[in-house]
Amino acid sequence: MSTLFPRPYWYLRHGQTDWNRAGLSQGRTDVPLNETGIDQAVAAGKLLEVALRAAGENGVTRIVCSPLERALRTATIVRDALITHGLPALPLDVDTGLEEVCFGEQEGQPIGDWYNSWIAGEYTPPGAETFAALRQRATDAVNRATQAPGRPLIVAHGALFRALRAAMSLPANVRLPNAIPLSLEPEADDRWELRELIDA
Repeated sequence: MSTLFPRPYWYLRHGQTDWNRAGLSQGRTDVPLNETGIDQAVAAGKLLEVALRAAGENGVTRIVCSPLERALRTATIVRDALITHGLPALPLDVDTGLEEVCFGEQEGQPIGDWYNSWIAGEYTPPGAETFAALRQRATDAVNRATQAPGRPLIVAHGALFRALRAAMSLPANVRLPNAIPLSLEPEADDRWELRELIDA
């Protein structure tokens, strides 16, 4: 099992979709942003613009995102918002390793109470990816994104971030809100500081 390298990054879950609003498992199904999700991505861009101006050398140097449309559009909206506010255009790369987990036959179904069993490796929906495989894939993708100098903004998904939380030795089954930028900083003793950017 890969280890997550202790290098800082920013993480942003995509904006809301109609399936998010309805409480349905999306997985690999390519559901687009709804109007709320688009507004959330614009707001995330504004929050990041303020934070990046204050961060200086700790600011974002590039964006790496999932190829699924809801993440790619969120990343594009954020990049364009930063440009609109006078920041230089950031490179935007797609990494298939950041795709959301495949939930198999659970996709399109109401979110159930099986997540803890899936994370523990005790249950995987038919046709779905195991949590261990997701953790390996997510860790490898983030390690690739943080390998280059500077600090990337990773735009991806909620279940994928559960796998990253597990790789950071944090409780895994914690829901990440849509389109709230998150700063991740490695600390001593393999600990991580997670800080949400919220509108004051």
